[in-house]
Amino acid sequence: MQPPPQAEGDKKAESMGNVLKIGPIAVGPGSPWVLIAGPCVIESYETTYAVAAALRNLTAALEIPFIFKASYDKANRTSIRSYRGPGLEQGLEILGQIKADLDILVLADVHRIDEVAAAAQVLDVIQIPALLCRQTDLILEIARTQKPMNIKKGQFLAPWDMVHVVEKAAAAGNRRIMLTERGTLFGYNNLVVDFRNFSIMRAMGCPIIFDATHSVQLPGGEGLRSGGNREYAPVLARAAMAAGIDGLFMEVHPNPDQALCDGPNSLPLDTLSDLLGQLQAIRKVLAHESP
Repeated sequence: MQPPPQAEGDKKAESMGNVLKIGPIAVGPGSPWVLIAGPCVIESYETTYAVAAALRNLTAALEIPFIFKASYDKANRTSIRSYRGPGLEQGLEILGQIKADLDILVLADVHRIDEVAAAAQVLDVIQIPALLCRQTDLILEIARTQKPMNIKKGQFLAPWDMVHVVEKAAAAGNRRIMLTERGTLFGYNNLVVDFRNFSIMRAMGCPIIFDATHSVQLPGGEGLRSGGNREYAPVLARAAMAAGIDGLFMEVHPNPDQALCDGPNSLPLDTLSDLLGQLQAIRKVLAHESP
């Protein structure tokens, strides 16, 4: 099936992306690519701090703009017995402390309207999960904070359908939006990535982020929890960087096999340096070839 004419990702459309300012960094065409990374969920202050500090030091050494990601509550887990996180109050306290101690930007996903005001006091970017990207009231409430938003494309949506999501946020006066591709459902417990989606969504005027680790997730693939094929995440990340994305989203953990959430699709923290170096090299090639 071909996308409708108004959504075609041609060269003209690719030039329409806007640059989004988030604190000291810029995301979008002509700016360095940004890394959004961290553990899926806050497991403890100590582990979360250690991951954030390691990522800050690594990205600083490589001159990669960085936003730290960790969720305080994963409200869309497979099983009632799945670990969800410390909750709103304790989770935001941890994120706020790490943000202040390390002088970094922080991002987390928000699932409920009644959490938006508190989250906006701490978070530099508020993320709308893929499964909630059509929830109009949630989008409007988050948009009204005027905070930068990272909206994940639903696994069930065509890329051109995201224009309606962008319009909802814009109706509330907020166009400070990044759109994140995280794969599309392909049969049961499987996702695939259509690389045309980057160009199609860029035509909506938003920086485009690629979620390399959730794109190799196998939703519900292990019965009581989701599975994943983390070995393919670096492959997709390199391909997406070559396709000209504005940023990369990755979940990382010191020991993914022991992670309390999304371990099968998370990358080991100690492997990240080599991958980020490869991605920087790809980006330099693209910059050299650009007119």
